[in-house]
Amino acid sequence: MVNQLVMVTVLLHYLCPGVFSDDSIPIPANKDEVNSWFHSNIQPPSTRKNLNPELAKAEAKPKHIRVCKNGKGDFKTIKEAIDSVPTGNTQRVIISIGPGNYTERLKIVREKPFISLHGDDKDRPSIIGCSTAAQDGTVMSATVIVEGDYFMASCINIINSAPRPDGKRKGAQAVALTQSGDMAAFYNVRLHGFQDTFCDDKGRHFFKDSYIEGTVDFIFGNGKTLYVDTELHVIEGDNMAVVTAQAQHTREEDTGYSFAHCKVTGVGEGALLGRGWMAFSRVVFAYCEISDAIKPEGWHGVPGKTHYGGTTYFGEYKNTGPGAKLTARPNFVKKMKDQEVKKFISFGFIEASKWLLPPAKV
Repeated sequence: MVNQLVMVTVLLHYLCPGVFSDDSIPIPANKDEVNSWFHSNIQPPSTRKNLNPELAKAEAKPKHIRVCKNGKGDFKTIKEAIDSVPTGNTQRVIISIGPGNYTERLKIVREKPFISLHGDDKDRPSIIGCSTAAQDGTVMSATVIVEGDYFMASCINIINSAPRPDGKRKGAQAVALTQSGDMAAFYNVRLHGFQDTFCDDKGRHFFKDSYIEGTVDFIFGNGKTLYVDTELHVIEGDNMAVVTAQAQHTREEDTGYSFAHCKVTGVGEGALLGRGWMAFSRVVFAYCEISDAIKPEGWHGVPGKTHYGGTTYFGEYKNTGPGAKLTARPNFVKKMKDQEVKKFISFGFIEASKWLLPPAKV
């Protein structure tokens, strides 16, 4: 049935471009059909009729900026390019980044929405910073901090090169990316760090074809994010490794992480898919390939109640691999039914029809 819906969607897009868009169609069970599902629903802005008005206006005439370390672009550093964007920006600004390592720490403030950072996958640029929670606080230790709405990134590496926490030094957490703005998209992006690699702080976000690695709580925060075809890599040698620490605080909030057709990789058999960092933590894994880096129990519940889920929502649906076996999971983990999972694995989870765009062609 899902496959038929995807085929109908593609046909309607062909016959009626810019008219038909349905956030409710779930991701296909067959991974080979994911790209068709994406492209049939997320088309370029010129064909879209239901985008948020401010986004449609911003995309009408995008501005292009080139950053090259060799001086052949408009700027030599990414920070200079971001600084050139005016406060109160209302136009899409596409910053194309040439190859090489950029030793910079970047902050895109809330008053500068519609910024895109794009690299070339054949010669990817890397943005490298080095700060820790002890120096700047956890959230602000990030190499890249994004507060502006409608951010986009593709084909770049973001790295926090701070040393791996040893359990003795206080404040050794080191974030690669803090995403606090709403309506952000990441395509073919790699995030490198150890503890607290990605602060999925708040807002609606989308990841596709990406890579995130770490040790403890390496995806954390109170964002509402759909991750598709993304690798989550547990770095070897940490017996307390945890992939997610989602932070929904109250029943009234509507946040959470949904992973669809993702891979959980790594070595060590000591990691968890998630823990109940806050009382209403919400995480779902569907159609994912989970390695034996994940312990048989898979999850921890609310703080102080390791084997009791309390008000958390942890769900699994049709995952595969040695780490996906449900027999030893705590009783609070939901073995999800078709109807339960549907809202987590469709674009409606993040209201994508209003704002999500494919990566820009540079």
